[in-house]
Amino acid sequence: MSESTTREERFVQGLEMLNSVNEGVGQLVVDSLADISPEMGHQIIAWGFGEIYSRPQLAPRDRQLVTLGMLTALGGCELQLEVHVHTALNVGLTPEQIVEALLHSAGYCGFPRALNATAVAKKVFAERGLLPLGQQPANEDPATSA
Repeated sequence: MSESTTREERFVQGLEMLNSVNEGVGQLVVDSLADISPEMGHQIIAWGFGEIYSRPQLAPRDRQLVTLGMLTALGGCELQLEVHVHTALNVGLTPEQIVEALLHSAGYCGFPRALNATAVAKKVFAERGLLPLGQQPANEDPATSA
């Protein structure tokens, strides 16, 4: 984005970007903040998605992996994590890849946060009819584990 881009143009670009990865969520964010902090809603869309998320250096899929890891590490971000698990699925991550990213995060931010994030992913997967995943532990042969 150029420095001459207007506030409204950044908002429109952000809303278009967000709608391209998770249709309708942008307006829900703006609406949910309208009576308390409309500026927060504007900044999330204009700056977060119009300036940052829309940069071409990372694909949306890669941005979602980073976002899942960061929200997991922060903890207490379950509402945002839910949105981003949906978005991760929308941009091409599989449920198994999401689960693996959350498992990987346990080594860096601890099991409690990774478990909380996994519970959020489970909720999203259930809503989308994606359970059970049917994963086997990496070192177990499904043919011999009866």
